[in-house]
Amino acid sequence: MSILVSIENLLSGKYVEGTRMEFKEGWNPKTVMRSICAFANDFENEGSGYIIIGVAEDKGKPIRPVKGFNTNNFEKIQKELIGYCNLISPPYVPRLSIEDIDEKQVLVIWIPAGSNRPYKVPDDVSARTKIYNYRIRQFSSSVIPNDEQETELIQLTAKVPFDDRVNTLASVNDLDFGLMREHLAKTESKLFIDSASMTTDELALNMNLCQGAKEHLFPKNVGLLMFSNNPNKYFGGIQIDVVEFPEGLGAKKFQANTFEGPIQKQLMDVLSYLKTQIIKSKIIKYSDRAEADTIYNYPYEAIEEALSNAVYHRNYEMRDPIEVRVLPTVIEIISYNGVDPSLKQSDFDKGVIRNRRYRNRRIGEFLKELQLTEGKGTGIPTMIRALKDNGSPEPKFDTNEPERSSFITELLIHPAYIDNKSIGGQVGGQVGGQAYRKHPNLTKRQQEILELINENPSISRSQLAKKLNINESAIQKHITALKKKKYIERSSSTTGYWEIKS
Repeated sequence: MSILVSIENLLSGKYVEGTRMEFKEGWNPKTVMRSICAFANDFENEGSGYIIIGVAEDKGKPIRPVKGFNTNNFEKIQKELIGYCNLISPPYVPRLSIEDIDEKQVLVIWIPAGSNRPYKVPDDVSARTKIYNYRIRQFSSSVIPNDEQETELIQLTAKVPFDDRVNTLASVNDLDFGLMREHLAKTESKLFIDSASMTTDELALNMNLCQGAKEHLFPKNVGLLMFSNNPNKYFGGIQIDVVEFPEGLGAKKFQANTFEGPIQKQLMDVLSYLKTQIIKSKIIKYSDRAEADTIYNYPYEAIEEALSNAVYHRNYEMRDPIEVRVLPTVIEIISYNGVDPSLKQSDFDKGVIRNRRYRNRRIGEFLKELQLTEGKGTGIPTMIRALKDNGSPEPKFDTNEPERSSFITELLIHPAYIDNKSIGGQVGGQVGGQAYRKHPNLTKRQQEILELINENPSISRSQLAKKLNINESAIQKHITALKKKKYIERSSSTTGYWEIKS
């Protein structure tokens, strides 16, 4: 059974974070079993772990060329491993693969996150008297959890992330054999060649996309989301809507495009559309030097990271599509139902984000294998760096507190692309014949409401709610905040309901 990426890519660390890999020069069941248990417990919902035997390390990095694994011992170790895995409580069996690298062979133990956590394992599986403990990953080590961590681990029992759950309303035959092999080809997995002679059931089992007895195999949600031709058939709302507002949010003129299909295809298709239809470049020449600079209205790398994060972290149990709004001076990427409760608005304002637990561990794995997203905690720094290198303003993030029903990433246009005469309602523009500007002390929602009121002073709360796709109670909260900040008040005029004061 082969792993889903090439061994070269696995060792590179570009596809799998170092915390999800362990390197061993030789077979040591005592430490190997501790790590198998820790990876199976998947305390932070990171996804699979890998133990590579036959590779020495230096500060967590593999030493190349590898030392290699004596395959003459494979059958013996395989039998031992099965016996030791039966000591895990409840039993858990990982997957083994012999991989060729540096003209040698290594043994890869692939440990997908378990469905029956929490797991315990003896501290020493070969000892006569066995002392059992839970194990979790802490950075690059497999440790015994403290009391607080153990309580949290036990609470995770049966809390399998949505994307890794079995879907009993669908069939393994709903998975597309070609899409699965296409992924393996892109990731240069050895399984691509082996899969040519497999059935759909066999390939789905090898890719950990289904579960159950042979006569009652069911696909996992991640399989239907990424390897079926029409995920909407099983979930609803699995799409990305790109809506362009060339004259601003409140204008009647807009263009909408819907992207459907497997979620990784949606992501790539939208990125391609934005790259060809929205992103523009300018060459800036200087009088004092020969070299010119190329600047973009929006750097592609920042858009790619923001949209990939939305696909990765979206709540797929909800039926609201991801929305990309292209406004005259900003691109907004909106996903539902918001970010993990452990993340606060202040975290995003500081630009330092560390997810406590990941919502979609399997989707994240597959996207990383396709290089569509990076390792944990790198998304926002990547966006900030790309925008800074382009000379663009820093990104803005709105966690929609206190409702937290959505999450908005806002990428502002490069200042060189702002046309003060034609940006209708955005920075420095004109709305309804009245000068208007952005206010840094307002939230994103308050700013949007002020724009719409400025354009139509008689707009009602229900109309505001409909335009912004939020409930009226949320509108009332923002209206109250705007009144307290003395931006608006009820108008005494018979021609308008609101009057802008600032």
